[in-house]
Amino acid sequence: MAPNVAASVPTSPTQDTEELRLRKMTKRAKIISELIQTEKDFLNDLELCIQEVVQPLRNHQSERFDVDILFSNIESVRQISAKLVSLLEEATTDIDPDNQVLGELFLEIKCPLEDVYKIYCYHHDEAQTVLESYEKDPDLKLYMKQCTQALK
Repeated sequence: MAPNVAASVPTSPTQDTEELRLRKMTKRAKIISELIQTEKDFLNDLELCIQEVVQPLRNHQSERFDVDILFSNIESVRQISAKLVSLLEEATTDIDPDNQVLGELFLEIKCPLEDVYKIYCYHHDEAQTVLESYEKDPDLKLYMKQCTQALK
C-alpha cells in the first residue's frame, strides 16, 4: 500500500495561520453579507407595511380605528432601519474586508436605535389589545383583511 502523500506533506505554522485567517475572513464576509441582506429585507417589509397597510388604514379615517395606537412609531422604525442599512453598506462597499469596521457603526447608531425601539416596544401590548378588539368588529376586521391582502 502506498502512503498517502497529501497527508504526509508538512505545512508550516505560517501556512496554517494564513489558512485559518482566510477561513475566518470568509466566514466573516458571509455573516456581514447576511446581516446586510436581513436588514434590507426588514426595511423592505416595513416599507410594504406602511404603504399597503398603514397608509390605507390612515386614509380610511374611521373614528373607531386608531392607526397610531396599532402601528405606534413604525415610520421612525423605518427611518432608523434605513439609516442602519445605509451605514452598513457604506462601511462595507469598496473597502478591503480586513479594514471593515462594523462595531463602531453599531455604537454610533445605538442611542437612536434604542430610542425608537423603546417607544415601539412600550406600545406593543396596547396595540395588541386594540387589535384584538378590532378583530371582534366585523367591519373593521374585513377592512384590515383587505389591507393585509395587498401584502400577499
